[in-house]
Amino acid sequence: MIDTHAHLDALEDAAGAVERAQAAGVTRVLTIGTGIDSCRAALALADAYDAVFAVLGIDPHQAASAEGGRVGELRALLAHRRAVAVGECGLDYHYGADRKLEQRALFEAQLSLAEELELPVVVHTRSANEDTAAILGERPGPVVLHCFSEPGLLPAALERGWYVSFAGNVTYPKAGELRAAAAHVPADRILVETDSPYLAPQPLRGRANEPAHVVHTVAALAAARGEEPDQLAAQLDANAAAAFDLP
Repeated sequence: MIDTHAHLDALEDAAGAVERAQAAGVTRVLTIGTGIDSCRAALALADAYDAVFAVLGIDPHQAASAEGGRVGELRALLAHRRAVAVGECGLDYHYGADRKLEQRALFEAQLSLAEELELPVVVHTRSANEDTAAILGERPGPVVLHCFSEPGLLPAALERGWYVSFAGNVTYPKAGELRAAAAHVPADRILVETDSPYLAPQPLRGRANEPAHVVHTVAALAAARGEEPDQLAAQLDANAAAAFDLP
């Protein structure tokens, strides 16, 4: 199994989390940078553990801060051998409706960098479906909709061949719409993640999340899709390897 989106640098015990993940059968973890210092921490973790790879970006919550002006620093960090994608980047109008212009500019700058470097992009989007779809357009290269929570974006994702990644919130009792969306994602375009330390799956809700817990989300996705968990886990692993060009 693979956890395609974890914030290992936000965990109290990243080393222990990696060990527990491997014990649970999670053989690879993609740790996410959300700003320049976070990206450096992600690379340090990827250097320290063979099972960890890094995705580097500046998240939309920082678009109006000084951090939002540091996209140029990402280029050198992305040259690292363990960096596999740009992100998370995108738009969040739920929490940042007063910073739409800054968010769009930051998103577009990181998309341009990803295209220049021929890297996938990991997209955070919330309450911004129309602008997200318009800015992404028909861009070349893999697009991953991280922590999918916007069913209104599913038609665009299906049409344009984006990857759709589901986190622990798909396991929640009131998440029927997300489970229905998961059932419609093509077999070769679905991914799974924890978004650790956030969104612990239902059996562990209220606790800090970590990569080992992705097994619960895989089980929920398998049930929603009418598939066997082991077979889906193998498909998810293959999809991640293809999306991020993992060894």
